[in-house]
Amino acid sequence: MVKNWRKALILVVFAVCILGFRPRFVSGETDQGDASALEVMYGALNSPQQLTGWTASNGDPCGQSWKGVTCSNNRVTEIKLSNLGLSGTLGYSLQSLTSLKELDLSHNNLAGDIPYNIPQNLQRLNFESNQFTGGVPYSISQMLSLQYLNLAHNQLKNALNDMFWSLSSLSTLDLSFNSLTGSLPTSFQNLTGISSMYLQNNQFSGTIDVLANLPLDNLDVSNNRFTGWVPDQLKSITKKDGNSWSSGPAPPPPPGTPPATRSTRKPKSDSNGSGSDSGSGDGSSSSGIGGGAIAGIVISILIVGAIVAFFLVKRRSRRSSSDIEKLDNQPLAPLASKEVQEIKSLKSSSSFDSQSLDTPISISLRPPPVDRHKSFDEEEFNKNPIVVKKSVPPPTNVKSYSVADLQMATDSFSVENLLGEGSFGRVYRAQFGDGKVLAVKKIDSSALPNGMSDDFMEMLSNISQLHHTNVTELVGYCSEHGQHLLVYEFHKNGSLHDFLHIADEFSKPLIWNSRVKIALGTARALEYLHEVCSPSVVHKNIKSTNILLDAELNPHLSDSGLATFIPNADEVLNSDDVGSGYRAPEVKMSGQYSLKSDVYSFGVVMLELLTGRKPFDGARPRLEQSLVRWATPQLHDIDALSKMVDPALEGLYPVKSLSRFADVIALCVQPEPEFRPPMSEVVEALVRLVQRANMSKRTTGSDQGASPRTNPNDTHDYM
Repeated sequence: MVKNWRKALILVVFAVCILGFRPRFVSGETDQGDASALEVMYGALNSPQQLTGWTASNGDPCGQSWKGVTCSNNRVTEIKLSNLGLSGTLGYSLQSLTSLKELDLSHNNLAGDIPYNIPQNLQRLNFESNQFTGGVPYSISQMLSLQYLNLAHNQLKNALNDMFWSLSSLSTLDLSFNSLTGSLPTSFQNLTGISSMYLQNNQFSGTIDVLANLPLDNLDVSNNRFTGWVPDQLKSITKKDGNSWSSGPAPPPPPGTPPATRSTRKPKSDSNGSGSDSGSGDGSSSSGIGGGAIAGIVISILIVGAIVAFFLVKRRSRRSSSDIEKLDNQPLAPLASKEVQEIKSLKSSSSFDSQSLDTPISISLRPPPVDRHKSFDEEEFNKNPIVVKKSVPPPTNVKSYSVADLQMATDSFSVENLLGEGSFGRVYRAQFGDGKVLAVKKIDSSALPNGMSDDFMEMLSNISQLHHTNVTELVGYCSEHGQHLLVYEFHKNGSLHDFLHIADEFSKPLIWNSRVKIALGTARALEYLHEVCSPSVVHKNIKSTNILLDAELNPHLSDSGLATFIPNADEVLNSDDVGSGYRAPEVKMSGQYSLKSDVYSFGVVMLELLTGRKPFDGARPRLEQSLVRWATPQLHDIDALSKMVDPALEGLYPVKSLSRFADVIALCVQPEPEFRPPMSEVVEALVRLVQRANMSKRTTGSDQGASPRTNPNDTHDYM
């Protein structure tokens, strides 16, 4: 009996030892960065019970078999959480999942913008049937291995950025049932591996010509605002109802253009080409002489006639070389003029390119002295560039509003709808008849005088190309009666300045995690402007009033590109920002802005987040009025640092996270611009800070941060 008891005891102790040590062994099975990212994601999804096995801390997705998670070699490779009724957002650590190949969160209730930090090595991304808003994030352009992208049945809006140049592996693209606008991006032509594209039920406009030579098997563009003609190559595979297609035959291609053919997928190897240059056409191209060939014959006859006339005149005349010169000038000038008119009429009917046609024709007629055709060549080639230079067409990816529309929406720009006043003008809240609320910026005449409409259109064209989840989106404009106005998306939670410096009953202080998230999002916006845009965009006006917060406290940088493209912006800013506390030392000295001066201003914003103080506060003691001057010597002293922290945090922050945050600030606000880091390094440092903070047991609070404001009359600034 005793022996049996001892055996049982040994077995129990042995089992306890195994079970006791197992968690420690298992905890090493998942890469720490992957585990941390999923823990953050779990919290952002509101810790749903249906995600069995998931935890918010000390978890091991690979070792503990988390629901929907697949691993290989200690790395998370697949996350499939379709149809689980999930809500919330995806957190801000997804980029750590560098081995993730498939992310499927379709048929849930996820909301907010699609995160910018999607893992870059994904092959399949499926966010179908959620409640995502905003635009398609530019970071998708970096997913070189992406084969399947499905964002259908969401609430996405805005125009597509031209970001598909490197996605040659993409075979299926589904953007259907959203509210996407604008024309199709030129980079679609590089989707040489595409087989299925679904764009139906959006608000796309323009033509679909860019799709003509893609190796598509399925194309649905129905229920949009497309115009023009469906290319012959696509007619048999395209669902096209519900658009405003042009009636009648399509215009012929320019002379000499080979019949266009589409790569088919019967021989699979042909799918990599972007179009066939073979002279042997199929379909309509094999049915006889096309319009382009007829135009070519007509032009050839005209050229031959001109040459014959030239030799006839030469043969009939036996005068001296000077007389021949005169004769050549007199009879041939009308002939050349007539031919030019005929060729111009052909060009206008066939959409020819003037540069490519005019040059060979003038050479074919004869090689005359330069001054002989002065009235023809100089008028054609000197006038055209001037017209192109001055007449900048309005962008098609933003909406044009009339002054009457905006007056009605803003109640004639009433004081009650005034949101703020900044360096370039006042901003008003605008509520339209359909219930949509936007922000209207009325550009000051001192920043953009009435006679500079062309400059406004050029500025508008440039700003309309800026698309990033942390950049406030331009949605429209107005240019009438000498007035220049910009229409932006509206963010109900106001500006960071209001949250930090204006207390009211509708909001609580920002917790630490929210402050870090705001800093990281703003850094990503600047990284996009500085290092993704080409040429780089210097913001020049980074401050907390220009950082707007949405319902989930995600930051959106406003006025992006405005100071870059307004001709006299530097002069306006230098006169307006004296004593603001945001300007870098070199800007104070020279008035010249740069990427590095943006980095400095961003460091000042981080100091605001850290201390809760304004960059310059005349109400404080003299040695504390300048925030940078007061705070910089204390950034590396942990004791002094704890005394600098915003009292509104009430000590609820991780000490190590605070210290690392201060280290980033110290780098950004260095007086010498050459020692300040580029924004990509700032982003990396903040990402590392977030990852370490998530693994720290001392982290407190929730990522959702302060309570959003609920006042229906919320205001915010677009300074």
